[in-house]
Amino acid sequence: MVSGDIIKILEKQSPPEYAMDWDNVGLLVGRRDREVKKLLLAVDVTVDVCAFAVQEQVDMIVSHHPMIFGKINRVDDSTVLGQKLLMLIESGIACYAMHTNFDTKGGMAKYAAKKLGLKQPYVLEETYMGEGIGQVGILDKTSSLAELCDKVKEAFSLEQVLLFGETERVVDKIAISPGSGKSMIDHAIAAGAQCLITGDIGHHEGIDALESGLAIIDASHYGLEKIFLEYMYGYLKDYMPDTEIIVADTGMVYTVV
Repeated sequence: MVSGDIIKILEKQSPPEYAMDWDNVGLLVGRRDREVKKLLLAVDVTVDVCAFAVQEQVDMIVSHHPMIFGKINRVDDSTVLGQKLLMLIESGIACYAMHTNFDTKGGMAKYAAKKLGLKQPYVLEETYMGEGIGQVGILDKTSSLAELCDKVKEAFSLEQVLLFGETERVVDKIAISPGSGKSMIDHAIAAGAQCLITGDIGHHEGIDALESGLAIIDASHYGLEKIFLEYMYGYLKDYMPDTEIIVADTGMVYTVV
């Protein structure tokens, strides 16, 4: 199977037209005629991920976050991005990103809502053709925020989360938006959610949300979006039985000490 065939499989699941206007999805590095015997799944294409791909003789990387966002003036070893691009190009490794198209038409928030067991889920913010960012749903039973934090940690295999809210408060209508969810606060409030589960919430956003009656569980950007790895592994293995699929779970960027 060549990378072009794999791209068709990926775009069947997450068509590029569902990506946000500012995003940069699709084949970012490599050739469509590259034969792919080994494929690597990653959330972020870091230097370590690139080095691992070279070491493991991977033919293609499928990532959630695009390794190229803005304009590139040159590709050389003077920048980290340049070094990563050179590693992949020199080794003939293709790199494909499925970001906000996976967030919307794909499985990110839907899969996250399913892992939490949310009932009657629907889109938090519609962006294109009835699909969109985040999900809103009802817990199978009312829970305190402390209990909900434990549920989130168990569902997403996390050691800790940050809670903006009182642990004793009881909730049942929940919004979840994996990734950076600052822009989802107003949508969660408008949807009548009592708690938003997301990542990258700052001090001021937390205060503003609480004063509007919305509790927030910050499970970190990577903490929620790492489900991309297990979701896509399950999706691709059925289409690519003769291709070896490996996973690069890089873990959190930060360490709590």
